[in-house]
Amino acid sequence: MKMRVYLTFNSNTVCEPIIYKLSKAFDVITNIRTAEVKENTGLVGLELDGATDVVEAALEWLAAQGVHVEPIEQNVIEG
Repeated sequence: MKMRVYLTFNSNTVCEPIIYKLSKAFDVITNIRTAEVKENTGLVGLELDGATDVVEAALEWLAAQGVHVEPIEQNVIEG
């Protein structure tokens, strides 16, 4: 499954290598589609590609790290 999400980082998470840790902890391919990072906040458009259960677990892990996760599209990306 491929899924695109917006990740919003706050002042506690913006300097952490969270996307790197995500790719190490889960068998997913990450593709940064867009990013805007400032001193205290960050917004990243991220595409995740992998098995459905692994992508879902990765998204739950991101939220547990303090990252706000919001789907860009309601449906899975075909292709």
